Amino acid sequence: MAQKTVLVGVTGCIAAYKACELVRCLQKRGYAVKVVMTEHATEFVGPLTFSALTGELTQVRHFDETGTPISHIDLAQGCDAFIIAPCTGNVMAKIACGIADDLLTSTALACTAPMLVAPAMNVHMYEAAATQQNMKTLVDRGVTVIAAEAGYLACGEVGAGRLPDPSVLADAVDAVLAKSCDLAGKRVVITAGPTQEAIDPVRYISNPSSGKQGFALAEAARDRGAHVTLITGPVSLPDLDGVTTIRVVSACEMMDAIKAPFEESDIAIFSAAVSDMRPAVCAAQKLKKGVDDAALQTIELVENPDILSTCGHAKNDGQIVIGFAAETNNVLENAQKKLVAKCANAIVANDVSEGKGFGSNNNAASLVTQDGVIPLGESTKLQLAHKIFDYAVGVFSN
Repeated sequence: MAQKTVLVGVTGCIAAYKACELVRCLQKRGYAVKVVMTEHATEFVGPLTFSALTGELTQVRHFDETGTPISHIDLAQGCDAFIIAPCTGNVMAKIACGIADDLLTSTALACTAPMLVAPAMNVHMYEAAATQQNMKTLVDRGVTVIAAEAGYLACGEVGAGRLPDPSVLADAVDAVLAKSCDLAGKRVVITAGPTQEAIDPVRYISNPSSGKQGFALAEAARDRGAHVTLITGPVSLPDLDGVTTIRVVSACEMMDAIKAPFEESDIAIFSAAVSDMRPAVCAAQKLKKGVDDAALQTIELVENPDILSTCGHAKNDGQIVIGFAAETNNVLENAQKKLVAKCANAIVANDVSEGKGFGSNNNAASLVTQDGVIPLGESTKLQLAHKIFDYAVGVFSN
């Protein structure tokens, strides 16, 4: 595998000297390392020190002579992970708010690689409500926040706020990058969104699924190294780079589309909100009020194919099948029944009563398995997707 590059961000904190040790620690673990600094950080450690350690130009300002016209994009796209250590309360607040007023924060805003933040500051600053909220905001966005350690601080106080040992920081980088390839070589197929079952050319039966959870699953699987096929009903979300996307409309079309990729898959996740029933007949022309009242008032329905059940009963010993149960009552009980009936390995159970789940960027769920219930808590849909794949990776490792 190609050598991975870690970008180290250094901010204006007395703990900046530990970033020198972090660079060496990462290099000993086989990573290529680049460094970007804030101007305040250079008051503690000079850029030349990091350049000597890394053999790379250490960048501080947007318009330094670097050979590239857009430094923050070059840095963001050129790393496999970005760790900011130490990260001051000020810089963390900027990143949480999307402020990009220097090279480091602009790089953070442009970075799509896994990001880690290691805050270091005075205990009262660290425990302040604003700082705690900023850390929670970053975690909710998928950033790994490495908790500060308690101890004697440079300001003379004792408490939380110390930057952890560089080996602890490097361990966190290892964990993040290991996750980024733990599905390498695996084939994942995912269903997403609603289905639309036509009544006539302008009317259909459907539901409010946005497809966001399914797309988040596809994004997470892709970022962990899998070959991903996403089969989605009608949604407004754009195709994801690096994901094979198949767009369908009805449940029957989704059933047809999934057959081939399911047979080749290692993991199949059925997050689509598939309509259970469809009109027995789709009118060739728009049904008119006052003319076709009988047809509009009485629509004969027939069952759609049960995609999860069909695939669950057809899976081989090496496949993992995970379904979703969007429930409004008796959530875990209904999910456990679905687990057995559909012959799945696990069911993601979430409460969609009172508008929860559908259309939101967040979700709260539990994973119902044959061995018990795993609470997944409330998080962004992307974080939930990673928790689901953590489970799948654990199954493979056992």
